[in-house]
Amino acid sequence: MMLLTPTSAFFQDANKLLLNEQANWVHLKEFARKNAANALSVANMVMGMASILCSLNGHHHAACWLVLIGYLLDLADGAVARRLNACSALGAKLDDFADFTTFGIATSLILRTPSLLDNIMCMLYVLSVFTRLCFFSSGVPFMYRGLPCIYSSAILVCVSLLTGGNMTVLRILALAMILFMVSQNFYPHDRVLESQAWKKGVYIGGVVMVFCSSFPPACVYYLLWSVSYILFPTTLWSSKV
Repeated sequence: MMLLTPTSAFFQDANKLLLNEQANWVHLKEFARKNAANALSVANMVMGMASILCSLNGHHHAACWLVLIGYLLDLADGAVARRLNACSALGAKLDDFADFTTFGIATSLILRTPSLLDNIMCMLYVLSVFTRLCFFSSGVPFMYRGLPCIYSSAILVCVSLLTGGNMTVLRILALAMILFMVSQNFYPHDRVLESQAWKKGVYIGGVVMVFCSSFPPACVYYLLWSVSYILFPTTLWSSKV
């Protein structure tokens, strides 16, 4: 009987340790499920901050492509949150902060020059993104009011890359994007990763283009994608599963 007691105690301790490890693993998986989308939003924000630093240091090409990577992350975070049933108030706030950083501040710096008028244009662009994010809700299911800022941002950075930062073109385009964002027009929830297979293919194509960023024509892909959303919002990009 004396010989069995230590062995029994050993197995009891081992069993408790195993149960604790299993419980910790369950908690870890639950934490990962709840925060996977938040991690994508934070990654989007990091891309925006990195783009800002690149712009301030004169690395125009990198600044533009970091915004486009943020574009892909922004499309993914909502899909992941809904897929994992992990939508939350914190996630919504993080998404807005990330969008404001990447598609507001970082994108506006693409327009920055020593000119006072261009600096005013930068501020107007940031304010239009702020307005767009504040009045996101349209009251109509599966619809946005005003052009989503990720598309206006993608168009601006792609045109900037293709034209070598031609400010005349960018000023005209920025004014148009500002008007689109503050307009009362309705745009559909695209939900690219939760819709038809061809839309998921478009997204995968966008990921592939990131690895081709050293070739200037690669950004044409994002330009056509974003312009098609503006020109054919309902016929092409309405949310259809």
